[in-house]
Order: sequence, then structure tokens, then C-alpha cells
Amino acid sequence: MSHNSLSEKTVFITGAAKRLGAAMARVLHGAGASLVLHYHNSQDQARALADELQSKRPDSVVLIQADLLDIPALHRAATQAEQAFGGLDVLINNASSFYPTPLGNITENQWDDLLGTNLKAPLFLSQALAPALSRRRGLILNIVDIHARRPMRDHTLYCVAKAGLSMLTMSLAKDLGPGIRVNGIAPGAVLWPEAGMPQAARDKIVSEIALGRCGTPEDIARAAMFYICEAPYVTGQILAVDGGRSLGW
Repeated sequence: MSHNSLSEKTVFITGAAKRLGAAMARVLHGAGASLVLHYHNSQDQARALADELQSKRPDSVVLIQADLLDIPALHRAATQAEQAFGGLDVLINNASSFYPTPLGNITENQWDDLLGTNLKAPLFLSQALAPALSRRRGLILNIVDIHARRPMRDHTLYCVAKAGLSMLTMSLAKDLGPGIRVNGIAPGAVLWPEAGMPQAARDKIVSEIALGRCGTPEDIARAAMFYICEAPYVTGQILAVDGGRSLGW
């Protein structure tokens, strides 16, 4: 996707250095957007992505490093994001922690991390940037998960956090309208976990997908483009981009 539909837009993406964040960055940048890309620990990947995009369009990308669980650092990141290009049109809450937490061994640190990255940070970042987004009649886009509605075994905390993010999406849409639209994307089998997954488990998941195949990160990026460019009368909605897996499994 390469055109200029976003040539006057500034987009802030959290967790942008790799995976879904990087895919969205490439597609939105290709459509003309100026990007503020957040990363926490993935410095090398973030710099490589920024160099790649800047080589195509100079002075179009700003990097911000921050631990979004540190609220003062989060507020500094919000200020930097707003000032990077003189305003903000879109906030994409993409940063996320994901790992199993089998019942009986769940720790408070895991609670703080999974609820923090997937729910607390999106709330406080949205709150901090609401005035800037309102001035541009902007958009908050939350990356949810189909497991916000259907639990995944041994991932209690992650599923609870994403369920909270789903409700946060609707609550913010009600509270921030009409100046800001707030929507979500719920990916299905688009990327396998970084820690890996047995082939048998992958095959079982694919067998439950109505379209019979996995999606791609670009499918999520195209959904983001839809919300930004083609959905001015849509708010409080969560689009499942899952090939029909959420029809039932």
C-alpha cells in the first residue's frame, strides 16, 4: 500500500519495533504518515526500522524509548509524541506482554506486567494524549485479541487483560466522543508466539479457522488503515481479523 492518503497525519505506535507494530509502521508510512515509534527494550530493531523508513522519506520518523509501566516515563513519552511533529492524529496502543500463567503459579509481578502492558498503559496513554487527539478529531486504536472473548488455557492473566482492553475501548469511545473515535482490532492466528509453538498445536488452530489459513501482519495493518481513512462514523467497535476463527472453536 503506497499512496498519500495519510500525508498530513501523525501516528504514534507503541511497541513498534517488531511484529505487528513494525508491520503497521511500514504500511502507514507507505501511505504518507509521519510516525512516532515507541520501543522499550528492542532498541536495535527500532533503529533498523527507523533507518529503513527514513531512507524512503527523510525526517518522517521519531523514536521514543520508554517503559510504559513507569507512569512518569509514560507521560514524558506522551509529551514527546505530541511534540515530535506538532500534533497527533492517531494513537495505536499495540505494546503487549504475552506468556502463559498457569493457575496455581501466578505471581503478583506477572499480574502487574500483563495487566500493566495490556490495560494500564493504554488507559493512561490515552488519557494523557486525549487533549492532543481531540484537537485533530483523532483516533485511538487498541490492539485487542480474539482471546478477550474466549479464554486460552493457561493464559488467565493475558485473557483478563485483553478483555479489560476491550471494555476500555468501548468506555473511552463513549467518554471521548465526539472529538475522538476509539476502536479496536482483535487479531487471530496472525503471528505465532515468539517463544514458539508445537506444530501440532499450530495445525489444530488452523483447522478451527473458517478460511483455513493463518493471516498476516499486513492484514492487521490494512484494518488499521480502514479505521484511519475509511471509518469516520465508526467508534466503540472491535474488528476481529481472524479468518473466522472466532465463529467458534
